[in-house]
Amino acid sequence: MRFGIDIAQQRMAFDEIVDRARFAEELGFDGAWGFDHFVPTYGEGPGECFEGMTTLAALATSTSRIRLGLLVTGVTYRHPSVLAVEAVTVDHASHGRLDLALGAAWHEPEHRQLGIEYPPIGERFDRLEDALEIVIRLTSGEVVSYEGHHFGLTDARVRPVPVQRPHPPIWIGGSGLRRTLPLAARYADAWHSYGSLEELRALSARLTELAGAAGRDPAAILRASSLSLSEPDPVIRANIEAMADAGFGYLVCGWPGEGRGRVEAFAADVMADYVN
Repeated sequence: MRFGIDIAQQRMAFDEIVDRARFAEELGFDGAWGFDHFVPTYGEGPGECFEGMTTLAALATSTSRIRLGLLVTGVTYRHPSVLAVEAVTVDHASHGRLDLALGAAWHEPEHRQLGIEYPPIGERFDRLEDALEIVIRLTSGEVVSYEGHHFGLTDARVRPVPVQRPHPPIWIGGSGLRRTLPLAARYADAWHSYGSLEELRALSARLTELAGAAGRDPAAILRASSLSLSEPDPVIRANIEAMADAGFGYLVCGWPGEGRGRVEAFAADVMADYVN
């Protein structure tokens, strides 16, 4: 089992974000995860909220081993070609430690407040498909064209190619049966979702069917979900073992309200027994 930590990237000073990523690296976590929003998504009133991709670039030069990503990058916020070049930049800054997680975006009030277009859900998923195609094609380093739903490429070429070949691992987050899982089956190196164990088993089984139909090895898609650390250790252990039995190989640990001491105790007393 691999473990990441959600560094809860909102309502805190930037130095604290950096400190949490370094702390997670020292404890042996596989990944540090931020989020992709411009305003806080919980709590009352204004608060700090730093842009995701530039935050990853800063973390890339402040850490040396831990992998870095955003759960998840909303495709409404950037043109897919801009996102592709940003991803290559972070991949080089981190010497190949970026996980590129993509989603259709969801926080409508944020879009309305900042004047960012918020299309209907079907169009957002069309944009997600375009983004996946454009990122994959542009990171090849070759001259490429693409005619998509809303975005396209015409004899486009960007350099350098990413450190990770053929591209940084692509994560797709969500549980939608009509669009999300089919896209994950076609494009994802990792799929992340929430839900009860029964729901996650059923979604994973459906992903297996879709991947096979798309001509991919279902085992090549890492299954990932989330883990609360605000539980007694025996409960956490039982949850980890149940998720492993269901075929999940990566758990993103929420930053607990109990703070750093709880994260440190989990790493020493629980995580160390399950790391592959």
